[in-house]
Amino acid sequence: MSRVGGTVDYLCNSFLPHREQAWKDSIASQGVPVKVGRDHDDSFVNAEGMVARMDELGIATVIVVAGEPHRSIGAFNFSDMTANVNEASALAELYPGRFCALWSIDPTSGHAGVRRAREALDTSWVVGLYNHVHSFDRPFDHADFYPYYALCADADVPVVMQAGTSGGLMPSECGRPIGVDRPAIYFPETRFVLSHTGWPWVTEAIAMALKFPNVFLGTASYPPQHWGAELLQFIRQRGGRKVLFGSNFPTVGHRQAMAQLAGLELPDEVVANLLEATARSVFRRLT
Repeated sequence: MSRVGGTVDYLCNSFLPHREQAWKDSIASQGVPVKVGRDHDDSFVNAEGMVARMDELGIATVIVVAGEPHRSIGAFNFSDMTANVNEASALAELYPGRFCALWSIDPTSGHAGVRRAREALDTSWVVGLYNHVHSFDRPFDHADFYPYYALCADADVPVVMQAGTSGGLMPSECGRPIGVDRPAIYFPETRFVLSHTGWPWVTEAIAMALKFPNVFLGTASYPPQHWGAELLQFIRQRGGRKVLFGSNFPTVGHRQAMAQLAGLELPDEVVANLLEATARSVFRRLT
């Protein structure tokens, strides 16, 4: 995949207009305080419109979660929000280097799911795996995930996992960042990204990122104005090459995130690492 210099958004749900209603329906049915509606120029859009938005904001690459339908144990199916295979493939083909994908795993499907993930990683536009752990109520060190961690090591790609609380009516305890402790020991060649800042267990997430060279922290789903003092201190100091920028669109809009980030007045070197350098060291297929 050709390199395009600029910001990398490591986690974005499908931004295509036909997905907007699925988000609204899911939120309304659960009554959860998740906001996805915002100004028209920062909301759902077709591929051409998203590329124009990216060009305006200096975003080189957006990594979209993609996968196949599967059942979740909670009040909604996460796969309803992801891009399907054809959508993700079309984006990558139309705009090489601008769009690629994380393959969303289904650990309930046994070896068939591992085999399907391996097939997905054989395509150039899939740059890692995604574990929406809350869909399955399994902690990160559950045996069902270990074959996927081994697969990531063999393919030299990262696994991104939602850490912290669930945004919907699904169990949250399974998302505790400390759960990556054993996997990070057993799979030192696998790069783990604890997404969603790990909130409300941000301290745990930072501790894991500090302990292990193969564990990183991602900001997706939390706009910069909501990053707490502990996370900001980590980004400015010891976590300079351990934190990745992400949107988790549509829960955070790209214009919203970039405007708020500018308001934090972070040093230029810190911003460069946060927005691009760290992501490219983690997602090696981007280079």
